[in-house]
Order: sequence, then C-alpha cells, then structure tokens
Amino acid sequence: MPRNRFWDVDRIGPVQIGTHRDRQGREAHAAAYTAPGCDWSADYLNRAAAELAARTHRCNPR
Repeated sequence: MPRNRFWDVDRIGPVQIGTHRDRQGREAHAAAYTAPGCDWSADYLNRAAAELAARTHRCNPR
C-alpha cells in the first residue's frame, strides 16, 4: 500500500494545506486545522478551494 505523500505544503495561520494524490490517482488538496482540540480537515479538488476554506475556517478549540 502506498504511503500518503504531500508536496507543496503551505500554512495559512493555524491551517496547513498540502497537495497529494487521492485513491483514484487524481491530484487533490487537503486542508487541516492544526490547533489542539479542533478535528477539522477536508479534501478539495482545487487549490483555491482549499485556501479559501483555510482562510474562512473558524472554531473554538478546547
């Protein structure tokens, strides 16, 4: 089984964005909130959507 490999990793505040290949072999972009207590993460098909989600995500980590 191939390992998940991320490239083009950026950080927007506490949100980290990285590019990877999904299970179908397509290029996808993941955004994950790195603060403790927040379990938010999501996959997007384009980089602009991942960056928009990173800029607009709000939560109250505990």
